[in-house]
Amino acid sequence: MICGVDEAGKGAVLGPLVVAAVACGSDEEARAIGARDSKTLSPKRREEVYTEIIARFSVATRILTPGEIDARPRASLNTCIARAHAAVVSDLNPDMAILDACDVDARRYGRTVSGFLAKKCRLLSVHEADGKYPVVGAASIVAKVLRDRAIADLAQQYGEIGSGYPSDPVTIVYLKEYLRARKTPPPFARMSWATTRSLVNELHQTRMSEF
Repeated sequence: MICGVDEAGKGAVLGPLVVAAVACGSDEEARAIGARDSKTLSPKRREEVYTEIIARFSVATRILTPGEIDARPRASLNTCIARAHAAVVSDLNPDMAILDACDVDARRYGRTVSGFLAKKCRLLSVHEADGKYPVVGAASIVAKVLRDRAIADLAQQYGEIGSGYPSDPVTIVYLKEYLRARKTPPPFARMSWATTRSLVNELHQTRMSEF
């Protein structure tokens, strides 16, 4: 059995980071249901393939909340993700796991994940693996769908927040307006992110200039 591992929301300033692993007999099984890089699929098609993945294959997930990401003890975000990657691989206990490498050094990332595994297995750590291996594409779909659902839930509760990424103008406008109204970031913001700190400092300087 092989499994693919990927995550969604690594660079987001709002919302969770979702790690997913999908296990099946072969990469061809994942290809047969249309699994591929989630970024190449429409939201509707992602949901359709997600339903097929959940019905046919074993799946494991971990969700890292903004609070957990902010509280990481000195470890880099890549190390936190590596621990989560190892956790979902351990859940599925495959013969081989293919990782979408988070580190600029793919081999180093594989060694990091291997060090966190409860039981050793063969690891293949590759950049952009979600576009090269359908089983990793399947994991990217699961992670993306679950994160999108989490963002939709937050929007239902707090109003339109955009995608949650710093590159999204809707997200930045939401953050600025929330800060202006409440003087503190929303509870689902990553406080350790430069985007959040910058906007908080900007608000503080604006308030100081008013005196």
